[in-house]
Amino acid sequence: MTTSTFTVSGMTCEHCVSSVREEVGEIPGVDRVEVSLDTGAVEITSDRALDRDEVAAAVSEAGYRLT
Repeated sequence: MTTSTFTVSGMTCEHCVSSVREEVGEIPGVDRVEVSLDTGAVEITSDRALDRDEVAAAVSEAGYRLT
């Protein structure tokens, strides 16, 4: 298992957190997604190393962006 941490900007509420968690969770190989509204940190546990671009695409689909 691999753990990666990214920072997302633009989240303002728990709905935002849920949207990011759901979209990132759909990336193949992702096992767990933890999102902090306070810091914008997204910690992803997966069975492979994740490409920043695929995480950015999932975050963008949720309506936010990686910083």
